[in-house]
Amino acid sequence: MAATMTADEVERLFTRSDGSYLFARWGRPIAPVVFGVEDATLSVVKGACEAVVALAGHKMAETDPELGANLMVFFFRDWEELPQVPGLDRLVPDLAPLVARLVKAEANQYRVFRFDDAGAIQAAFVFLRMDAHLAEVSAETLALSQMVQTILLWSDTAFQDRSALARIDTGKTILRPEIAEVIRAAYDPVMPVVAQDPAHALRLAARVGRTA
Repeated sequence: MAATMTADEVERLFTRSDGSYLFARWGRPIAPVVFGVEDATLSVVKGACEAVVALAGHKMAETDPELGANLMVFFFRDWEELPQVPGLDRLVPDLAPLVARLVKAEANQYRVFRFDDAGAIQAAFVFLRMDAHLAEVSAETLALSQMVQTILLWSDTAFQDRSALARIDTGKTILRPEIAEVIRAAYDPVMPVVAQDPAHALRLAARVGRTA
């Protein structure tokens, strides 16, 4: 049986570096699109998305009525390529200064979320600059990692010290069971789609381990 998480551990997953608690899940079916990869990698990314969405008990869709696609994943070599993507500056506010910050930080990944009027996740944009480090990561591991980090609005520090994934004896990389339990619990229909009160973590922890 997988180890469960305490309320304090769950709370840390959604407590941001400024000390605020903020949780959000998707409020609509996820309609993904992937740019910059070959068909083989495309199927891996979409397969990871389907697996994580199924784990959550959420839904996918071919298209989003407002955006067409509401989960956009971009693979590229240089951050300077992003401002050249037609219309991206309308979807991602302040794209040019964001790119400048990411170039300066030598970042290799970044995620941007948009929210609806209720505060639920409306869209997400995943940017992956395929530097030497990411190029060494298998497509399956990279895709699973990104989909896990996009299914919920985790804290900006949630996986700094420990990855959401784990390697098992066979050499295969899997989602850590306790993180899987948190995702399932977070999408329990009785739970709110948005929460800013740390007491939410108590309710979430109470469901962890009882949602499989």
